[in-house]
Amino acid sequence: MAYTISIKPFLGAPSSDGSSLGFLQSSSKLYIPCLRLPARRSQSKRLEIQAAGSSYGTYFRVTTFGESHGGGVGCVIDGCPPRLPLSEADMQVDLDRRRPGQSRITTPRKETDTCRIASGIADGLTTGSPIKVEVPNTDQRSNDYSEMSLAYRPSHADATYDFKYGVRSVQGGGRSSARETIGRVAAGAVAKKILNQYSGTEIIAYVSQVHKVVLPEDLVDHETLTLDQIENNIVRCPNPEYAEKMIAAIDAVRVRGDSVGGVVTCIVRNVPRGLGSPVFDKLEAELAKAVMSLPATKGFEFGSGFAGTFMTGSEHNDEFYMEGNSRIRTKTNRSGGIQGGISNGEIINMRIGFKPTSTISRKQSTVTRDKHETELIARGRHDPCVVPRAVPMVEAAVALVLVDQLMAQYAQCMLFPINPALQESMELNKQEPVQVPH
Repeated sequence: MAYTISIKPFLGAPSSDGSSLGFLQSSSKLYIPCLRLPARRSQSKRLEIQAAGSSYGTYFRVTTFGESHGGGVGCVIDGCPPRLPLSEADMQVDLDRRRPGQSRITTPRKETDTCRIASGIADGLTTGSPIKVEVPNTDQRSNDYSEMSLAYRPSHADATYDFKYGVRSVQGGGRSSARETIGRVAAGAVAKKILNQYSGTEIIAYVSQVHKVVLPEDLVDHETLTLDQIENNIVRCPNPEYAEKMIAAIDAVRVRGDSVGGVVTCIVRNVPRGLGSPVFDKLEAELAKAVMSLPATKGFEFGSGFAGTFMTGSEHNDEFYMEGNSRIRTKTNRSGGIQGGISNGEIINMRIGFKPTSTISRKQSTVTRDKHETELIARGRHDPCVVPRAVPMVEAAVALVLVDQLMAQYAQCMLFPINPALQESMELNKQEPVQVPH
């Protein structure tokens, strides 16, 4: 590409005969070379939103898409291992646990949340190519959000989305809606299946607190806890007595048009040793990032959590012992199954705090988009407490972290024969070879 150089006058330029080294000419003007770049054709300005922050994972990478009241939502899963038996039914179980309209203590919005796999499957097996999962929206009521297009809902993402992008999807909160988590739950179901088939890993979450109703830890045995115990009631608390108390607490605020928060506890059994890395990519740090990216989350505790700050080192340390002749275990598990950012094979346990639902049908003071103070009574259909439906969301977030870390560990530390004196196989649950159709 050709360029031209022209001479521009500027104060302090050398004389035209070159005798001056930058002093003033009689005209009091300097001349310096100026590089002229070829002119670029003008382009019309376009309003664009860069959808950064919609993907998670390195080896098992998931990108979610869609808005609450758009045409649909879903995800693209890139990096899923080939030859995994997979169908829509594998995802639908958890999507049904997440869907709205399950009971009187959830939003009355009626969505079947029926998923469809659009790519990445052949003859019932994953092919190793990207898997696209789609779920249509069928029960939109965009008119419910007419007032919210003018005024910001307190403690919601309406204002901050405008602050960041200068434009937003008003109906249902767009990407800030919990409906975005459909893609995470669908991908999480795939991740859970990989973990279970490869290493026998089980991820189970349950509601341990609603508002001021707190389930005592000693009433739940994490060694024997089953999904049936959790799914036995609409609030997803494994203790029937406390489940009734939690349901009553939600009912009390529901009829007043208000909301309450709560806590979801998540455990992981049969975790391979060695997942996670020191320093920045500690396993508990990755878990915290994943679960705290879920809507309405406000707190994260791992292992002993903040209660551990009241202990001494001798009280808190997990002493080692030998189980049998070769397996090292810990007598207690205040570390929560992770030490130095790396899984030690014990049960991983964590607790995630969820705030009360932001959108409520009680009058609140707010500000309009054109910066006038006003009052707002939000319409629409919303959960009086998010924690019962958050249970499968938490499981999915944890599964996405663990399968990504499992693949990272296999890539780095399992290429060559392991050191059997110190390491053990991650493949705890041996599977029969999959028969690939010819």
